[in-house]
Amino acid sequence: MTKYKIFNILAFFMIGFGALIGVIFPFFVLFVTDVEADTVINPLFFTMCITAGIIVGIFNIFLAKTIVGAKLKDLGTHMTKVEKRLLKRSNSDTMADCIVSDCYIKVLANDEIGECANAFNSLVGALHMAFTTEESVKKFSEMLSSKLELDKLATEALRSLLDNMNALAGAIIIEKEGELQLLSSSGISTPETLVENYTVLQVFKNKKRLCLEFPEDIQLNGILLDFRPRHILAEPIIYKGVVLGVIVIAGTDVFIRDGKTNIELYSQGLSLALKNAITHDQLQKLAANDPLTGVFNRRFGLLRLQEEFSRAIRTSQPLGILIIDIDYFKKVNDTYGHLVGDKILIQMTETAKSAMREGDVFLRYGGEEFAVVLPGASPVDAYKIAERIRRYIEEASFAYNLQDIKITVSIGGTSFPNNNVESFNQLLETADKNLYRAKENGRNLVVIE
Repeated sequence: MTKYKIFNILAFFMIGFGALIGVIFPFFVLFVTDVEADTVINPLFFTMCITAGIIVGIFNIFLAKTIVGAKLKDLGTHMTKVEKRLLKRSNSDTMADCIVSDCYIKVLANDEIGECANAFNSLVGALHMAFTTEESVKKFSEMLSSKLELDKLATEALRSLLDNMNALAGAIIIEKEGELQLLSSSGISTPETLVENYTVLQVFKNKKRLCLEFPEDIQLNGILLDFRPRHILAEPIIYKGVVLGVIVIAGTDVFIRDGKTNIELYSQGLSLALKNAITHDQLQKLAANDPLTGVFNRRFGLLRLQEEFSRAIRTSQPLGILIIDIDYFKKVNDTYGHLVGDKILIQMTETAKSAMREGDVFLRYGGEEFAVVLPGASPVDAYKIAERIRRYIEEASFAYNLQDIKITVSIGGTSFPNNNVESFNQLLETADKNLYRAKENGRNLVVIE
């Protein structure tokens, strides 16, 4: 395809037009003035007029090339710079920032050239914003891929969202085991109420973003935030059509201009990471918990005991241990069947947990035997907790076919360092011996030494 230079074409027409004017001008002079025809209609005058027209055409093309051409060349130079930046970014996968003095064009006139310059600058700004957003989303996704624990994932994700979106407050709520749970929050005075917030519930239900706008002159009473927001966004976190959670972000006008478009990009990356973290959490629970009662299984529970024993030695703090055995549980199974026995184990577990302190570790030791790890518990503390567990279970009733089934437990325990053991296994052996003594002395008894 033949390429033409626009200024050469423009020069041809300008010089040609100047020559044409030079030809017409003598007749125009003759028509509008009283000059004699011989004065203007002669070869010399025609030559002078045509030469003048050609000179004017040449001067015009010179002006056009000097002024307009320079502006177009400047535009082309900046376009080339942007192209090189894009190629550099594509090849090295890094963001080459365009600064005002480098990629932007100075707008000196309010005309077509100025409009072109403004359009170019807007394009550069849009590209810069797009690449910056892409880079931040990429870093956000890389950060998420390294987190599998739900709490850590939510905390880091929210912190990054607030930074990248110029937001001042936010929270991440997820649906877990049929209930809404607050994973992380920042800048919200009563974040726990978000799980019952109407806006959050609507986003879960409709799977659509909700944006609330508050004019500057409106008075907000009872607002959840520590500041007066202009906008609040509630964005669903959707994975394969299922709403896993909701991102709540609050901020100012600056936040909302960029946030409306960017939050969806962050939400998409968060959805996959959140799904992986939830799956990981479920697998961890399956690996750590007893499938029937939901408390720690023997393997994981003994690992926790070992950790607490090491901590007790390191910090010189006491550590109590209880072993609980259901009295005559074989008789319960023989009389009512194993399904009823399983239900009693589940209900007994809940009853025992209600008698424990926050931070105590409950595990199924085997069959109808359970163990409780009591961080910081002296022998006196361990006895009080054990007696409370024994009494709660004795007073409880386990319903079956319109009849109440009563059970009791025997509990043996001990506390470090009073028993002067050297390992957590010896701690267990001592507690087990005391359990045996409780059974020998009539059952439904607590023995702590």
